[in-house]
Amino acid sequence: MRRSFVTLLCLAAAFYSTVSRAEESVTEGIKKQAAPILYALKLLGTPYKFGGNNPDKGVDCSGLVRHVYKQTENIDLPHSAKAISQNGEAVDKEALKPGDLVFFNTLKKPFSHVGIYAGDGKFIHASSRREKQVTVSSIDDSYWAKRFSGARRIAQPE
Repeated sequence: MRRSFVTLLCLAAAFYSTVSRAEESVTEGIKKQAAPILYALKLLGTPYKFGGNNPDKGVDCSGLVRHVYKQTENIDLPHSAKAISQNGEAVDKEALKPGDLVFFNTLKKPFSHVGIYAGDGKFIHASSRREKQVTVSSIDDSYWAKRFSGARRIAQPE
């Protein structure tokens, strides 16, 4: 009886240890996936500045994305939405995950605006429109929906 109890106790400890490591792995994956969004949210209200890539002085859309991915993923991206769109892998709109990059045709050219998908149909971007700052918009808003050019996944969640 005592041997059965010890065996059961050892099995329970092994199971708990395995579950604990799995939970830790999942938690780390979620943190990594959320890092660009959490960092970008801290920049809400940063002024829009054409050509800007420094949050202290202002950013444009690609400057925001470039800065966020350098700070959170240590990934160097170019400073133009079109050039950024050549990185990573294409993602269907229906398969978007937080941290994916979303691109829009805002200058009568595809891939002329970029933002960071935050989930639930929202994206974070530096808007040169009326807001003229880093803001959150809905990808389904009529303005953005009809201008959607595509999406890319730059940093894969581990």
